[in-house]
Amino acid sequence: MEYAGSYRLEACLGSGGMGVVHLARSASGLRLAVKVVHQQYAADPEFRARFRQEVAAARRVSGAFTAPVVDADPDAERPWMATSYIPGPTLAEQVRSNGPMSPAELRRLTAGLAEALRDIHRAGVVHRDLKPGNVLLTDNGPKVIDFGISRPVDSDLRTETGKLIGSPPYMAPEQFQRPREVGPAADVFALGSLLVHAATGSGPFDSDSPYIVAYQVVHDEADLVGLPADLAPLVGRCLAKDPENRPTPDEIMSELRPPSYEADAFIPAQRRSVERRSVTPGGEQRTHVGAGSPSGRAPSGHGPERESEPQSQSQSAASKTAGGRRARVKWPALAVGLVVLVYGGLWAAQGFGGTRTPPPDSRSSDTARTTPAAFKPWLAPAVGESAERGSTPACSYTPGDSGASATLLCSTRGVAAARLDPAHGRVIWSHGSGADDASVPVVSGGLVHTVLTAQKSARLKAYEKDDGTPVWSTDVSGNQGGVHHAGDTVLVVKPDGRVESLNGATGERRWEHRLPGHTNPLFAFHSPQTGHSYAAESSDDARTTLVSAVDPATGDLAWQRRLDGNLKPVATQRGALFLASTDVDSMTDAVVRYDPASRDVRRIPLPYLVSGAQVAVRDDTAYLLARGGSLLAVDTTRTGKKAKPRWQLETDVARTSSPVVTAGDRLYFSAADGQLITVDTAEGTLIGRTKPRLLSGRLAYMSALPAPATAPGRIYAGAPDGSVFAVDSENPDTW
Repeated sequence: MEYAGSYRLEACLGSGGMGVVHLARSASGLRLAVKVVHQQYAADPEFRARFRQEVAAARRVSGAFTAPVVDADPDAERPWMATSYIPGPTLAEQVRSNGPMSPAELRRLTAGLAEALRDIHRAGVVHRDLKPGNVLLTDNGPKVIDFGISRPVDSDLRTETGKLIGSPPYMAPEQFQRPREVGPAADVFALGSLLVHAATGSGPFDSDSPYIVAYQVVHDEADLVGLPADLAPLVGRCLAKDPENRPTPDEIMSELRPPSYEADAFIPAQRRSVERRSVTPGGEQRTHVGAGSPSGRAPSGHGPERESEPQSQSQSAASKTAGGRRARVKWPALAVGLVVLVYGGLWAAQGFGGTRTPPPDSRSSDTARTTPAAFKPWLAPAVGESAERGSTPACSYTPGDSGASATLLCSTRGVAAARLDPAHGRVIWSHGSGADDASVPVVSGGLVHTVLTAQKSARLKAYEKDDGTPVWSTDVSGNQGGVHHAGDTVLVVKPDGRVESLNGATGERRWEHRLPGHTNPLFAFHSPQTGHSYAAESSDDARTTLVSAVDPATGDLAWQRRLDGNLKPVATQRGALFLASTDVDSMTDAVVRYDPASRDVRRIPLPYLVSGAQVAVRDDTAYLLARGGSLLAVDTTRTGKKAKPRWQLETDVARTSSPVVTAGDRLYFSAADGQLITVDTAEGTLIGRTKPRLLSGRLAYMSALPAPATAPGRIYAGAPDGSVFAVDSENPDTW
């Protein structure tokens, strides 16, 4: 599925039990999070009724504490809803990566969520599924998302008999006992459970079994050990069994005075050393002990729903005695049986997250591992005076040729393009920008190109490489496929599907026509190896994909082939094209290798579904970096029902850039906290990581993390504190 209404779906942000959330843009360039329900639920009348109710509820509440609804079509073949895109980590991601919040952070979170609930309840809506995965953390306070099971107080729609919908650890007793009588006080109970989780990393009712959790919620006292002394009584009242005994959101805010916005917001805590296990190509497990990522879990950006919360944390309730948390006693089978009979039913916990995969470019080209003798690691605090604080620079590197010097180009919010000295990090020139976004600057036709996107417009600008003098610009607003750079040529897909080719040096049109067989082609990347740009377009049912190799200079087709599956071109190696295959839920399920010379198609099924996979390929091995930090190496020369991975590695990082693979068995990627991380691709082990570089200790957010730029003997990367840094790629263990 490429469109939801008039919105082209650009990238998958995440998927969950009920649907998929995509990053999209409106015609004016506004970034949106578009939720599309799974096909199997679209035919369910009850689900459609619930989805209509979700849209109505989300529209009723204010956008000050939620994600405003921009558009929706509950009656579409596959219902969808578009909301404003809000970048930021969920509370679940923050706690999982950085540990419990400090008292100051917790106090601000409490006030922000109480204020959000007051706003939601004033609109006549009960959320009914407030949990860590449905709270986004931003610099402006928490935002509540996912109204999938919310209910207006005056709604006639009721929960079907025998079904309880929600997340058991964050459900109030009345949701189990009297689900048709649930009111605003249930959200206050969920707030109490959520705050315990934020303060301790565990819920007040924990078990491996949702049925035992249900029993504990109804009958047991909440475990408040580990809460700050000044907040424990308030949280305890929120967790009262009787809804009448719980405070209102207004009362919660009154008890928190003076204002909690004076507290520092969401500063990640330093993680302790972690033990990492990796699998060598021979199957041997290796253990590595080192410093963990202090903010490994990073913002995956907002979708209307988020990743489903586990019903118990990584430790079972029975084993949780450390730090003063009392051990839970598992109830006998008889009690579980009673709970099943009394409360049994269906819990539908929904949620999403994810990341977007930037297209491959010259940054993933081969690099030698010899370090120039004069090079020393450097740090540039900013890429220009107009750079906004808290925005991560995105950079590209172009090696010098024919006597020209190498070019390091960067952009960030407030800076359209800047050129830096690759050897020392000195800013040679920089151009400010009043736009919302600027693309990664690249060299095309001897000029520096960047695309500036504002709310209602987009413009391609070209500058002199030496001094930054503006040369030409052109309006590219409303173009369906964006702007695609292919060497000295620029390809733009028009709103009607026609492709326009521009001379990168002059901006003049070279050619314009439709690509045979395509209605709205999407260019994935340009390969300097083959000289072709690769466009793909899935069929309406996503069962096949038309793939075209285009000569960007002439517009001629080098070859065209319709392949089975919903595919996206990701890389070329020795003339072969590699594509990532995704299923109906946008989970990556295979890597496809197509050899245009022999017309041989080889599909390599993955050993398991990979969420939000970003793919790099080198020497017949595909490296898939999943949302959540799992890294999988798959041999693309092997055939069989399931590909046996060469190795698998958990990187301790939740949100990452796309990976870049270079010569010398090295893979690099960036984390949202500014870390640059290196993996030895021969062994499947972590061998280096830089320190986090946060703005005043806070996470900064981008919808897509920029990949590091590689050069002979060095790596360049941007960080959330606005800096750009260069490190020696020869010795990553010293970073």
